[in-house]
Amino acid sequence: MTSAQDEVADLCRDLIRIDTSNPGTTERPAAEYVAEKLTDAGLEPTLVESAPGRASVFARVSGVDSSRPALLLHGHLDVVPADADEWSVPPFSGEIADGMLWGRGAIDMKDFDAAILALARQFGRTGEKPARDIVFGFLADEEGGGKFGSHWLAEHRPDLFDGVGEAITEGGGVSFDLGNGSRLYPIECAQRGQAWLRLTATGRAGHGSSPNDENAVTDLAESLARIGRHRFPVRLIEPVRALLERAGELLGVPFDPSDVDGSLARMGPVADLVNVILRNSANPTMISGGYQVNVIPGRATAAVDGRFLPGYEKELLDTIDELLLPSVRREFIHRDIAMESSFDGPLVDAMCAAITAEDPDGHPTPYCNAGGTDNKALSGLGIRGFGFKALRVPPELPYNRLFHGVDERVPLESLRFSVRVLDRLLRTC
Repeated sequence: MTSAQDEVADLCRDLIRIDTSNPGTTERPAAEYVAEKLTDAGLEPTLVESAPGRASVFARVSGVDSSRPALLLHGHLDVVPADADEWSVPPFSGEIADGMLWGRGAIDMKDFDAAILALARQFGRTGEKPARDIVFGFLADEEGGGKFGSHWLAEHRPDLFDGVGEAITEGGGVSFDLGNGSRLYPIECAQRGQAWLRLTATGRAGHGSSPNDENAVTDLAESLARIGRHRFPVRLIEPVRALLERAGELLGVPFDPSDVDGSLARMGPVADLVNVILRNSANPTMISGGYQVNVIPGRATAAVDGRFLPGYEKELLDTIDELLLPSVRREFIHRDIAMESSFDGPLVDAMCAAITAEDPDGHPTPYCNAGGTDNKALSGLGIRGFGFKALRVPPELPYNRLFHGVDERVPLESLRFSVRVLDRLLRTC
């Protein structure tokens, strides 16, 4: 009988070949593929649409102890678009070369979709039971903020999450090589919040050849430069502190919380892992204004991607307000919460044990996700969320840079490793 390890690469390849770019296409074809694979294994999936084509799929497997709260394993089916001219291979080809599976979604996040689909099928085919009830979810629209996915599901179909107490998705659990033979496995138990902002500058329209001290483009550009060059102060939240303390122990370099920059300078590659989660951030990403080269417009707009650590949303917004010129106002394009959970409990213990059983030189630690996942929406249902992809990757693979990047790829052995760890987890959690 085919095992989950045997088929995970084929499932991931098939999912990559289904273009679910968001915006641009829908998740329906991928959702139908997942539902067919679940049905074929003897499970009874539920496919729901929040809007035409915006489809999510769920299946439930009964556990040994169904009296306990269920565990949700979920991934998103959509991906960001890819420009084929920039890639070494066609981004939706699912090409396998040099022990790697290439394509958009290979690590964000059809790898995890394939792993949990393979395990769901294995439980369905064999009739074996996990330790407790498991809900497998494949969601729409994560890359668009979850309007047609997790947020819609939490509001309109909470029944799909009945009895679920905890959830696991992307955002953590990927190996990070320390260069001394040991690896960290940062398990996400916190997330920065999102404050996507639209800035609008208003001024006095006029001829491009005339002096104008109320130029909307100038005021907007100056405001954006202030924001883009601002460096927020270090805010050391508990998961990041714990990660740095553990990394310091493994490297033989004690972490000094009163001298974060100095400690990181002595800790080598760890700085690359944590720099983005030591502080709030705000980056200008889009700008628009004007309609003719010799006309000063009366209005110009821009977008800023703001992210804030748990407890520091007010600091982010107050700082941006101080950096804006008086002629520029801000409004939210998208706003979502920051989250933080304690790094303890039976599920955390089981995740740590599953990693160390498969990688004795692996060291699980708590972690804060620099961005966000669908767990944000599910937290409103009282579901405690973690990021745990259980992926061991070779140190030479620039894993974090491949997210939304060119030539996204995942090692085939990493997919099999993920299945082994998650299989062990589901039987013991």
